[in-house]
Amino acid sequence: MAVRLRLTRVGKKKQPTYRIVAADARAPRDGRYLEIVGTYDPRREPSAITIDNDKAVEWLNKGALPSERVQKLLQISGAWEQFESSKAAK
Repeated sequence: MAVRLRLTRVGKKKQPTYRIVAADARAPRDGRYLEIVGTYDPRREPSAITIDNDKAVEWLNKGALPSERVQKLLQISGAWEQFESSKAAK
């Protein structure tokens, strides 16, 4: 099973907020997921990003691939650097 870290849309019409989830790559965008890793609210100024870095790094170490947008969010939160340093230490 290929796992992806990606965004799932929640919220009202024209007022999106997103959850960052670990999901099977074959599942639909708003379908079943394995675990919620964080949230992203692009409507706030500045955008609100809440990510559990430990969970994100754990999924990345297990082989989960982030989408392009999620990778950028992980870089902002510092989880991507944490993952890179743990990968280099091995």
